[in-house]
Amino acid sequence: MLRPTTKDLAKAAGVSRATVDRVLNGRDGVRQKTVDRVQKAIRELGFVRNLQAANLAKSQSYHFVFALPRSGDQFLERIVQHIDEAMEIFSTDHVSCDVRHIDENDPHSISDFLDSLSPHEVNGVAIMSPETPQVRDAISRLQDRGVAALPFVSNQTMMDPDWVGINNRAAGATAALLLGQFIGRQEGSVMVIAESMQSRDSLERRLGFDEEINTAFEQLRVLPSLETYGNDARAGEIIAASLASNSDLVGIYVMASEARKPLTILQDLDINPSIIKIAHELTPYTEQALRAHTLDGVIAQDAGHLVRSAIRRLKGNVDQRRTIGSQENIRIYILLRTNI
Repeated sequence: MLRPTTKDLAKAAGVSRATVDRVLNGRDGVRQKTVDRVQKAIRELGFVRNLQAANLAKSQSYHFVFALPRSGDQFLERIVQHIDEAMEIFSTDHVSCDVRHIDENDPHSISDFLDSLSPHEVNGVAIMSPETPQVRDAISRLQDRGVAALPFVSNQTMMDPDWVGINNRAAGATAALLLGQFIGRQEGSVMVIAESMQSRDSLERRLGFDEEINTAFEQLRVLPSLETYGNDARAGEIIAASLASNSDLVGIYVMASEARKPLTILQDLDINPSIIKIAHELTPYTEQALRAHTLDGVIAQDAGHLVRSAIRRLKGNVDQRRTIGSQENIRIYILLRTNI
């Protein structure tokens, strides 16, 4: 059976195609009684609007902004590469994207940046930022101005349904299970390295990690999280101090999305090679470290899928259409030197 058209809809509702077009686009000038007749015809005919054709007809374009942290290394570089690729993929939908870098440790500057975005210039924003009251309020103001917004990689509590990222609690638990199985029955302490525990993804990873370790590996003692704040000098100092204070170290978990600097520091400190190390995200550095046996496992998410999902979700928000849930489910991958 052919899919019903606006002509069929107009005939079934007893109105003109121009009236159907006004109803579909939510324009004024149509009596409620007429709107109800058109809506009834939509239900009875099973009419599904071809949004792509409609957008092309009215020259609809989409301009999305990815607000990404200033700090970050190869993982963010990979994200940016996939944003460039996605613009080619979505070019037929008239989608363009910009990358803007924010200071993730300064919520007031993030708030000012979000407040500066005009709905006349930007249709939607994907935001990778720690959760703070200032950022939450700025996102609410942004949405009130008619700009679509969603949390990207790092979640915001009030925006759970729109979030694009993995289940970080499950990711932390997976890291704990992998590390614990590699360590075996050996007793000792585990170092945990994060960029900032203000980030909800780090908080949830730590909760999942602790829950699994405490349940399945009681012989392991997990140390307080070390926060580097993206500062190389600070990272070197606190990692060296923790190594000196914990001679029974048997495992290291790098929770941050960018593992290159902590792992480089650990290598420079010439730690015992038998210490098991688990990190997040596949980057050129973590791939090389896996191959060189200086890293034991990586818990990863598909950066390309993250970007494409964010664009689809933002576009769906602008078009007032829901995306397909299964298509947007970001999976957790376990990578070892044998399957990279």
